[in-house]
Amino acid sequence: MLARMLVRLMDAQGFWTRPLGDLAFRFLHWLFGLMPAIRDLLIGRWLGHPLHAVLTDAPIGILFLVIVFDVLGNQGAATVTLAVGVLAMLAAALAGFADYADTDGKARERATLHSSLMLLALLGYLISLALRLGSNPAPSGGGVLLSVLSFLVLSAAAYVGGDVVYVLGNMVNRHAFRGAGTKWIALEPAELAGDEIPEGRLVKAKLDINQLVLVRQGEQILALHDTCAHAGGPLNEGRLIDGRLVECPWHASRYRLSDGLVVQGPSVYDQPSYEVRRREGGGWEARRRA
Repeated sequence: MLARMLVRLMDAQGFWTRPLGDLAFRFLHWLFGLMPAIRDLLIGRWLGHPLHAVLTDAPIGILFLVIVFDVLGNQGAATVTLAVGVLAMLAAALAGFADYADTDGKARERATLHSSLMLLALLGYLISLALRLGSNPAPSGGGVLLSVLSFLVLSAAAYVGGDVVYVLGNMVNRHAFRGAGTKWIALEPAELAGDEIPEGRLVKAKLDINQLVLVRQGEQILALHDTCAHAGGPLNEGRLIDGRLVECPWHASRYRLSDGLVVQGPSVYDQPSYEVRRREGGGWEARRRA
């Protein structure tokens, strides 16, 4: 019952999160598009894991300690901890905005609500810090109260952020539960020239319940799973770059065709790669690489 009430409450914010989200998305998508290396650093491609998820735990834990120190009456420790928590929030926000620059649909609306609440909490903490610094050595009652209220807003924002990931699947690996069997299975390319796969372009193919994207280079067939690990875009509708990379048509993630390695975000996950060979008696077969 509580969960349904919270979902309705979040959905009710759509009248402002949708237009604000569209505006913020256009700006951030443009901004991070100008500096792809910075974007890849902030999303965590180098880490193989979304960086925002790693950083968000730090400010929550640090800022909870502010309340603990206030209860213990240690004003100096609370003030220093609050300053560190604000810096941790800023670092997490940068990583979050990099993720936001490639977020769509309902997840963008939720992310807009999440980031708005986080910014509200940050503003409250900054005012609390200013009140504390201005009242040393005596504790500031207003600063203490404001830090408690800000933590409540922070907690609400964290709940919405969890909804973005766990309910809507934003920045979740689309192949997390896909098996990696070693059995060769008959492959059905969507296009054949005689018994040959067309050369030098992206070709869609079916492998049992999976859909692959193929590129033929002479006698070699390079194959990846067709569903982009980032947000599920169809790679067969993307671009072939230099004969060795495929770019997703949705968010421009790039994968190396030879082994599925992600070389450009917003994806932080590698793409499942497949071996392809001719079948005895004609046709083709494939299996996922270990």
